[in-house]
Amino acid sequence: MERNEMVKYEGAFFFRERVTVDGRDAKGKPTHNEWVGMFNGTDYGVTGDPDSDARAYNKVDDHTLSVWMKKGGKVVGSGKVVVSPDGKTRTVTIIRPGRHHRMVRTTSVYDKV
Repeated sequence: MERNEMVKYEGAFFFRERVTVDGRDAKGKPTHNEWVGMFNGTDYGVTGDPDSDARAYNKVDDHTLSVWMKKGGKVVGSGKVVVSPDGKTRTVTIIRPGRHHRMVRTTSVYDKV
């Protein structure tokens, strides 16, 4: 199972955000991917992710983002990112195909370092 070790959200140029993810794949190999775009539901390219070539984030409220991962224009996963009101915890729930194309829901909880 893949594991994210560091996820960084930061402002980028012209009102865009940069999301950088570093982690390990199922075999323990380091992974790195980046997305730069706006939280407006529009597809923006992602680099370094073999499972998707675009993501679309949409701001739901001050603590919640919806996300869609796409490959070749087709949705390959979707989810929700929720940051606690104190900003110390981030909960990510993703739904995507697993083995034998059955949908798998994963929930990960991250603490701010």
